[in-house]
Amino acid sequence: MKFIYTVCSISILLFSIVSCKTIKQINKAIAPKDTAAVVIIDQLKADSLLMIKTTMDNLHHNYIEFKTFNAKIKVEYENGKGKHPDVIAVVRIVKDSAIWISLTASILNIEIYRIFITRDSIVLLNKQDKEVQYRSFDYLQEVTEIPFDYNTLQDLLIGNPVFVDSTIIYYKKIENQILFSMAGTHFKHLITLSSDNYNLTHSKLDDVDLSRSRTADLTYGDYENKSGFNFSTYREISISEKKKLDIKLNYKQHEFNKELSVSFNIPKNYTKK
Repeated sequence: MKFIYTVCSISILLFSIVSCKTIKQINKAIAPKDTAAVVIIDQLKADSLLMIKTTMDNLHHNYIEFKTFNAKIKVEYENGKGKHPDVIAVVRIVKDSAIWISLTASILNIEIYRIFITRDSIVLLNKQDKEVQYRSFDYLQEVTEIPFDYNTLQDLLIGNPVFVDSTIIYYKKIENQILFSMAGTHFKHLITLSSDNYNLTHSKLDDVDLSRSRTADLTYGDYENKSGFNFSTYREISISEKKKLDIKLNYKQHEFNKELSVSFNIPKNYTKK
């Protein structure tokens, strides 16, 4: 179970899209029906609302819309037992349909796991022990103890912001950064964007349940634009509660909207576990 947790954490990990509700609420606040009768009492507040709307519009504009995604990722991870050998993850995604993942041990160049995820199911192939496991998507939430659905998982792998809520409680612009905080159902979320192009640079989530002390830090960098998308090719993820897990994802290759196969064959000699 612990090893499956590690595999799932490396393959997917934590944390959909900016809520339209946010924009609607802000539009309602700054654009009443009877514009002729508007008297701006607090210009500073009105300007702040407009800045928030602009920020959220641009964050939404940077959201990556795609049909297919293919990537090769070098994964480095470290937990309480120290640094583990690097893993190469090949990820293929057919949007809103299937996520195909292959994990290979870098040192031996041997495929160790293959994972197939749909909106409601997970198939896990243990290539070393010749075993296959069938699970519901809920199983992934159980072993990682993270309340995400398929769309959140998909966004995490693509690099779209996750766990974005409509309740903004803090906003500040300083030099080359924009910071804003929101209160969601599961997490308090502080997001940092670059002020020039609104690229996501940092995301910090704190569990609203103080008894759990669960936190996650996600850092995004080395943006490239090869397919019309600003794509982060380097990410750092740090998760801590009772234990700590640090992960670095280095996207060596990536491409969008190319034809790809996500066929998933299960050998007849594999044992169902």
